[in-house]
Amino acid sequence: MTLTPSTMLALGTPAPDFALPDITGRKVSLRNAADNAQATVIVFMCNHCPYVKHLKTELSRFARTYQARGVTIIGINSNDVATHPEDGSEQMARDSETFGYVFPYLFDADQSVAKAYHAACTPDFYVFDVNLVLAYRGQFDDSRPGNNKTVNGSDLSAAVDALLYQRPIPSEQTPSIGCNIKWRPGNEPDYFSQQT
Repeated sequence: MTLTPSTMLALGTPAPDFALPDITGRKVSLRNAADNAQATVIVFMCNHCPYVKHLKTELSRFARTYQARGVTIIGINSNDVATHPEDGSEQMARDSETFGYVFPYLFDADQSVAKAYHAACTPDFYVFDVNLVLAYRGQFDDSRPGNNKTVNGSDLSAAVDALLYQRPIPSEQTPSIGCNIKWRPGNEPDYFSQQT
């Protein structure tokens, strides 16, 4: 496991569109899923990462709470299943059922969507406003496996609440951190070399 922080994509970046299959094979596009949404949360996640496992229950609760308030939530798994078969579609479906995900859980087989978002780790969170412009990218909260802090989604909730109540979101945001996305051999993006 390589501990990797978010790349912190520039605030104000428009959300790259995509159409990816969910756990049933049905294609879900960002534009359709986010139509009329008050905000859109995209999380790059997977099944096996300890940092994702640490917050699955609370992420499910967050999604139920905010979906009821007009927020679209989308989970995307971009891991290479050839090297990490525990992140395959059957396991994604089992995770979705086990944790009661009410959001579409999509598979980015060619990893192009992860690259478009400059995603780096699991979990990696992005919050877009009503116009699908990036307003927040950062951590769920400051809980990590083993640090004995409560998983409550406070950072992500504060960002979404600010959008819903039309308040400014601070530009100082704490990067998410977790396992690196499992890139296919030779497919690792060049944006890591651009980080300072």
